[in-house]
Amino acid sequence: MFRYLIESGEYMEAKVKRCAGLDVHQETIVACVLKGEIDKKPQNEIRTFGTYTKDLEELHEWLLQEEIEQVAMESTGVFWKCV
Repeated sequence: MFRYLIESGEYMEAKVKRCAGLDVHQETIVACVLKGEIDKKPQNEIRTFGTYTKDLEELHEWLLQEEIEQVAMESTGVFWKCV
């Protein structure tokens, strides 16, 4: 199992083969996809999307293409509501 060193000096173990993280801002959403075998360092890809409906649809299609089933989201304020 692949382990990530985190800021506290402790390790976090990989539990899923594919996941995504979203950082939601007022005008953009930064999305990062991590994918790979659990026992190896994952590949990552980062893309930035707008917040209009067409942009959210593009984000949705990308996550479907990458076979992402688990997503974590971070947002300040109410910007997350559209997502």
